[in-house]
Amino acid sequence: MSNSPPDQNRCHAARMARKKTVIDAAIAAATDERGLLLVVTGNGKGKSTAAFGTVARALGHGMKTGVVQFIKSRTDTGEEAFLGRYAEWHVTGDGFTWDTQSREQDIAAAERGWAIAARMLADSAYQLVVLDELTYLLNYGYLDRDAVLDALAHRPPMQHVIVTGRAAPQDLTDFADTVSEIADVKHAFRAGVKAQPGIDL
Repeated sequence: MSNSPPDQNRCHAARMARKKTVIDAAIAAATDERGLLLVVTGNGKGKSTAAFGTVARALGHGMKTGVVQFIKSRTDTGEEAFLGRYAEWHVTGDGFTWDTQSREQDIAAAERGWAIAARMLADSAYQLVVLDELTYLLNYGYLDRDAVLDALAHRPPMQHVIVTGRAAPQDLTDFADTVSEIADVKHAFRAGVKAQPGIDL
């Protein structure tokens, strides 16, 4: 058990009291309630994982949730096996671009996925929509960026949307309410460790 000097305890208590005043004031000032656009980007691992954690949170509140996974083609992931029981889940990709090696095929898959996403974005029954790996489709020109941004701008007012993927374009991040960037500090794959069920799949 630590025995801090009385002066240190008093300084700590005063500092925390000042901090609480600032935080309480900020919380009291945040009175708006509306649908948010969140972008999770960066080169690090965990962008989709963060989005799916929010899916679990939304489902816990009884919110109708839709997930559209672009690019990815696997349907045996743990997140889909579990969360797909409760959320509407669509895996619409044909695999990573280096797998397909066909721009035409990638564009066709992107358009199929976007048709599902656009339907969800126009429907106020969906309280959370996740557009996983959408940034690639915008950067590669597989979808009309203006049409995508327009659909995001005109979605139902209380609908939350999460967009994931590396290199989120500036116009998307400018429009977003919250942007998080996950850095790549270290990854087991570079040490020769394959994708692990429960961690990567």
